[in-house]
Amino acid sequence: MKAKDFDRKFDEGEQDVVDDLDLLTARRNNQNQKRINVDFPAWVVESLDREAARIGVTRQSIIKVWLVERLEAEAAGRRMKG
Repeated sequence: MKAKDFDRKFDEGEQDVVDDLDLLTARRNNQNQKRINVDFPAWVVESLDREAARIGVTRQSIIKVWLVERLEAEAAGRRMKG
């Protein structure tokens, strides 16, 4: 199937577009993982744990979400200034 045909099906709201994908070989761009270690003061870890528990996610998840949000906001601010 050509990309324009797939795009048309998707844009028209067809429900079976997933059947047209090879999910075993699908990749997301810029999603390679790289492990890092970061040291935080104990009070920061405790605050992260409280907030993560409050919204029902892991500490790692809340750190990832907050960092991505901040990076996107910074990038958006640079685009507005630039």
